[in-house]
Amino acid sequence: MGSAEGRAPDSFVADRSLVIDLSALASAPLQLVGGKAVNLGKLTAAGFPVPRGFCLTTAAYRKAAPAELDALAASLDAVQPASLNDAEPGSGESGHGLDHPEPDLRELARQAREMIVTAPIPADVDAALRAAYAALGSGAAVAVRSSATAEDLPFASFAGQQDSFLNISGADAVVESARRCWASLWTERAVAYRAANAIRHRDAGLAVVVQDVVAAATAGVLFTANPVTGTRTETVIDASAGPGQAVVSGSVNPDHFVVDTATGRILLRSPEGTAARRRQSLDDARIRELTALGDTVQRLFGAPQDMEWVIDAAGKIWVTQSRPITTLYPLPDPAAAEPLGAESGPAAEPRVYLCGTLLQGLTRPLTPMGLSVLGSMRNRNGPWAYVNPGLRMYVDVTAMVRNRYGRRYLLRMLPLADGRSGAVFPALLADPRFSVRQRPPRRTRPGAAIRRVRRKPGPSSPSARGPAARSPNTLAGLGLTVRLVPSLLRAAVRPAAELRRAFDYGTRLEAELVLAEPATAFGRLDHAQRILDRTVDGLILATLPGPSVGYLMLAVARRLLRGIAEPRELEAVLRGLPNNVTTEMDLELWHLAVTIRANDASREVFLAHGPKELAALYAAGSLPAVAQTGLRVFLDRYGHRAVAEIDLGMPRWSEKPDHILGMISNYLHVEDPEQAPDRQFAGAEEHAEARIRSLVERTGARSRLRARLVEFCLRRTRQLSGLRELPKFYVVLALAEMHRQLNAISTELVRTGAITAAADVYFLEFDEVRVGLRGADLKGIVAARRRLYDVELRRRRIPRLLLSDGTDVEAAVMAKSPASGALAGTPASAGTATGTVRVILDPVGAHLEPGEILVAPSTDPGWTPLFLTAGALVMEMGGVISHGAVVAREYGIPAVVGVPDATTRLRTGQRVTVDGSAGTVRQVDTPLSPAKEAGSLAS
Repeated sequence: MGSAEGRAPDSFVADRSLVIDLSALASAPLQLVGGKAVNLGKLTAAGFPVPRGFCLTTAAYRKAAPAELDALAASLDAVQPASLNDAEPGSGESGHGLDHPEPDLRELARQAREMIVTAPIPADVDAALRAAYAALGSGAAVAVRSSATAEDLPFASFAGQQDSFLNISGADAVVESARRCWASLWTERAVAYRAANAIRHRDAGLAVVVQDVVAAATAGVLFTANPVTGTRTETVIDASAGPGQAVVSGSVNPDHFVVDTATGRILLRSPEGTAARRRQSLDDARIRELTALGDTVQRLFGAPQDMEWVIDAAGKIWVTQSRPITTLYPLPDPAAAEPLGAESGPAAEPRVYLCGTLLQGLTRPLTPMGLSVLGSMRNRNGPWAYVNPGLRMYVDVTAMVRNRYGRRYLLRMLPLADGRSGAVFPALLADPRFSVRQRPPRRTRPGAAIRRVRRKPGPSSPSARGPAARSPNTLAGLGLTVRLVPSLLRAAVRPAAELRRAFDYGTRLEAELVLAEPATAFGRLDHAQRILDRTVDGLILATLPGPSVGYLMLAVARRLLRGIAEPRELEAVLRGLPNNVTTEMDLELWHLAVTIRANDASREVFLAHGPKELAALYAAGSLPAVAQTGLRVFLDRYGHRAVAEIDLGMPRWSEKPDHILGMISNYLHVEDPEQAPDRQFAGAEEHAEARIRSLVERTGARSRLRARLVEFCLRRTRQLSGLRELPKFYVVLALAEMHRQLNAISTELVRTGAITAAADVYFLEFDEVRVGLRGADLKGIVAARRRLYDVELRRRRIPRLLLSDGTDVEAAVMAKSPASGALAGTPASAGTATGTVRVILDPVGAHLEPGEILVAPSTDPGWTPLFLTAGALVMEMGGVISHGAVVAREYGIPAVVGVPDATTRLRTGQRVTVDGSAGTVRQVDTPLSPAKEAGSLAS
C-alpha cells in the first residue's frame, strides 16, 4: 500500500499512486482522490476520530476504464438535452431534467456503465486493492464508497449521485463493489447532475474509499448551519438508533434537534415529547457534544459542513464524512454597510436586508458589470446602503426596522411591493433583536435613523469602486426633491404639456448618447462611464412628475369615493392606459405579427422555423421582405430593450432578437378575433371609461362638486399614470448605449488576449476594463466570476428578506408555522380564468398558447408580450404594485402574485382556475396532493 505522507501534491500525480492511506490524504490533489477522500484525509490529519481505511485513487479508475469511454464521454459533453436546459434559467419552459434525462443522454450513460462493468480490471489495480484490504484484517467488514473528482465542491456537493456499499466482507466482494462504484459515475442522475452544473464528463474521475464499518449504536447527520432557514448560528442534528444509512436514506423518522451553536441551547426537538414516549436517541449532553464537534469541523474547513457521524457501543463519536453545504444562500458582506455610531452597539449586531432585484422582477443574478452600474446609479444621492450577496442587490433596511416611523412605512409598503415579504415582516418585527432603538438624549426626527446610514466600500461591493461611485449625498437628494415640486404642480395643472415634456426628453437623450466616431477604446470607456453622470438626475426631473401625479390623483379619488365605491372598483380605471411605452411596444409587436400573418411567404417561414433559426435569417437579411423590414423597424424603436434589461450585461433585442421572434410565432396561433390583443386592449379602454362614468354618476347622487372632483382626479389618472414605464424606458436606453460601447471595447480586449470571449467584459468592472486595455490579463478574474454566476443562475430560491447571519426570514417563519390549503397569494388583478398551466422560467424562446395560464417566478417588461395572449398570470414574486401586477391590470387579465413555489407546485398541462380577486389558484381536474399543498402561504 503506497504512502505519500509529507510529499507535495504534484508528487502524488507523478507516481500515479493506486492506493493511499487515509492518514496521507490531507494534501492529496482532488483530481487523484476525489472530494470525499480529501475531506476524510483532512479530518484524519487534524486528529478527528475517523474510521481507518484507504483510498483507491482515480489512477486506478483511469487504468480500468476502456479507451472507448473517453470518446463516449466526449459525446455526452456534446449532448444538450432539452430537459436539462429547461431546468435552468434561459430555457423557456420549466422541466425536470435531473429526474428524467433525455433519451440520448440515458442511452449514452447506459453504454458507459456497460463499458465499466464488462471491462477487465488490470492486474496491478486488482492486486493493490486486495493488498490494502488485507491490511485492514482478514474478512474485515468495510464500507466501499465513491469519491468523485466532481464531488463535495464548494458550489455542488453531488450528494448521493454516486453509489456506496456498506458491510462488505471478503476481497472479491470489495473488488466487485469498487467496480460498481466506478460504474455509478455514469448513472443517469450523476450524468444529468454534472451536465446541470456545467462540469465536463471527460474531466470526471472516481476514486473509492474503503473504511472500517463502525458498529453503530446511534448514527445520523449534522449540519453546522440550518439548511432550511440558512441561519449560520444554528446546528441541526438528525439522529436514530442503529446505522446512519437509515437516516440518510429516509427510511426512518429520525429525532430532530435544532441547537444554538454558541450556547448549546436546544431550540427545537422533534417530535415534541419524544422522551415521554420512547427513549430519545441522544441525550442533551450528547447533543451539545455533537454540536461542539461540528463547530470544530466547520472551523477546520472554513465553511458550513454537512457531516455524517456514528456513536459506537462504547460511546465514542466517529466522523464518517464531511462535505460543504452548497445550498446556503451567500452571506452579505458585513463590511459593506455599517451604521454611523456602530461603536455604541455590539460589533456583530444583526442586520436586515431586502432583496431589491426581486422587487424589480428579477430572480436571476446580475452580471458583475451590471451590478456595478446599478449600484452606482442607486448610490448617487440616496441614503441607502447596499450589499450584493449571490450577485443580487440587497438594501440594508436595519435602520428602518429599528425606527418606529420606518416600521410603519415598511408595514404599509411591503405588502404592496411584495406580498410574501409583507406577510412575514411582522414576525421579523417581533424578534427582540430588531426592537425599536430608543435615543433618550435627543429627539430624532422621522426618518433620521434612515439617514444615518452611510456607505462603506467593501470587497463584495463593486459599486463602491470606480469613477462613477460616490458616497450618498443627502443634501443633493433633498435638492432634487425640491426641484421636483414645481414639476409635480405643473403636471397636475397642464397634463398635456407634461406629456410633451416627458417625451421630448427622450429625443434629447438619444442625441446626447451619440458618441462621435471614430473613437478609441479608452474614449468609448470614458463615454460609457459619463452617461450615468449626464442622465440620471435629468431623467428623474423629466419623467417622474407625470406618473407620480397620476397615482396621487388615484389616491385622492379613492378617498373621495369612500362609502360610495369599494377600493377595488378603481382597478378598472387603470386598464388600457394611454401613453404607456411598454403597452405601445407590445401592441406594435402584435401589429407586426398581423402583417406577417397576412403575407404568405413570411407566415410560412415563421411557422417552419424556430426563434434561433429566424434570428439567423434576420441577421443574414434573408427573411421575406415584409418580415425583414417590419422587424427592422420594430427593433429600431425597441431594440435597446431586453429580458432582465436592468442588467447591463444582458444582450439587447437588437443583437439577439430570438425572444421577439418567438413572441411573433406565438401570436400567429391566435385565431379567435376576440382574443386579438388590440381588440382586448380597446375593450379595456372602454371598460375603464364606463367605470369612470359609473363612479362619477354614483358620486353625483351625493354631491355634484364631489363628483366633479372625482372625475377630475380619474381623468388625470388615466392621462398620466401610463407614463410610469417611461423612466425605466429611458434608463434602459442609456444602458443599451453603454452596452454597445462595451461590446466594441470587448473586441479590443479579445484581440489583445486580455479576455477570451466578448461577453467576458460583463464580468469585469470599469476600472478593471481600463486596466485590461493597458495590457493586463483578466482571464483569471473572469473565470472565477463566471463560475459564481453560473452557480447563482441555477439557484431557484432567493431570500426576499435576509439577515446578516444568513437567515432567510420567510423560510424561518414557514418552518415554525407552515400553512396548508389551496395555492394562495396576493390578489393583483380582478377576474377569474380557467385554463391550462404553462410554467415558464424565462421568456426567451417560450411558447404560450392563447388563453393559457402563465406561471412565472417574476416578470419585467421583457415578459409583457406574453401577457397579450395569456388567460391569467400567476407569479411567485410581487405585490399589487409590482410590474407584473400593474401590467396585468392594465391588460385586464386576472393575476395572483406572491404565490410561494408556484413554478414547482404547478405543472405545465394542469388545468386551474385563477381568481384574481380572492388571490387563489385552484386545480380544476384533481386536487393538489398534500405534498404539493405543504408550505402554502395565505395572503
